[in-house]
Amino acid sequence: MGGTAVVVGGGIGGLAAAIGLHRIGWDVRVVERAGTLADAGAGISLHANGLRALDTLGVGATVRAAARPQYSGGTRTPEGDWLSRMDGVALERALSTPIVGIRRAVLHRLLREALPAECLRIGVTVSGLDRTAPDRVRVPVGDEALDADLVVAADGVGSRLRGLLSPGHPGPVYSGSTVLRAITERPLRLRGDFELTWGEGAEFGHIAFTDGRAEWHAVLTAPAGVRHADPLGMLRRRFGRWHDPIPELLDATRPEAVLHHDIHELATPLRSFTAGRVALLGDAAHAMTPNLGQGACQALEDAATLAAALAHEPSVASALARYDAERRPRSQAVARAARQAGRLGQQLSHPAAVALRNTALRLTPSRVAMRAILRHADWTPPSLG
Repeated sequence: MGGTAVVVGGGIGGLAAAIGLHRIGWDVRVVERAGTLADAGAGISLHANGLRALDTLGVGATVRAAARPQYSGGTRTPEGDWLSRMDGVALERALSTPIVGIRRAVLHRLLREALPAECLRIGVTVSGLDRTAPDRVRVPVGDEALDADLVVAADGVGSRLRGLLSPGHPGPVYSGSTVLRAITERPLRLRGDFELTWGEGAEFGHIAFTDGRAEWHAVLTAPAGVRHADPLGMLRRRFGRWHDPIPELLDATRPEAVLHHDIHELATPLRSFTAGRVALLGDAAHAMTPNLGQGACQALEDAATLAAALAHEPSVASALARYDAERRPRSQAVARAARQAGRLGQQLSHPAAVALRNTALRLTPSRVAMRAILRHADWTPPSLG
């Protein structure tokens, strides 16, 4: 089965979906309202499930070559004591691939390069959908309209298309946490590939890249919408007494490089990821908190699963039914687990609760911690062939 598809949204999930559809013979257009297809200033960790999805889409080896494997690191207290250590070698042994860290801008570029240039339309807005015809969807794009056999709504946590398809859904809600993040201006001598540090109502973490620079993030429990005249100065005051290399990471950052976003999620699960010939994908379908590092990985799973369903099913309707049945239970379960991880991690603020959590982490056997990671990362992708 082949056809014409319009993917609304040029983020990681949208580009991956377009790659999958292109690989199975579909004519694809990606439309993105931003003027550039990039997410500069941030980094991402990709677990085995995300990498396996990229393998299915034919770009896994390219992404791995540009990424840094994460073999060492773990979770610490603000004083620097270890709560748990990551055994990246054991993870690689169990999953046949390590976790990797990569700049989002690099990942975006690699995904774009896997598509013909004519697939991409940037700087244009999709104002709605015309679904009156039973076998086609008309997509208004700028001053014209595109006819499609399939529309993939990958337009993010604030998805306009989700609002049109599910008008009764309450939409995204504020998680209670806000995140500031940046990439350092210069390389650093870091001891670990990946670290998290949990304090009272706060988390600081970093990911090291192949060029020696690092992405850091600071997650704070705070009211929505609070912004700071000097974000980097605020962070130095908040985290300046935390263990090395946190002060060094902040000192290696230009003030104008700091990004600040409130974290929103779909706390009310959608009843379906599809409506007629439209499929919701990525954050538009299951926006989750970042506490498990699974948001992008779940979007990549969506993309591989959608392409496989369309490759094997006899009709768009049956393919979308299969996609919904396979993706909705898993992604919503991961979203629930991420929310719970945040409540037991960064969002804990009472000193007694933090002390109890820390003791429990120190006493958790490594095999139990490994099983917790494998629960979400050990996913077998479908075949496109």
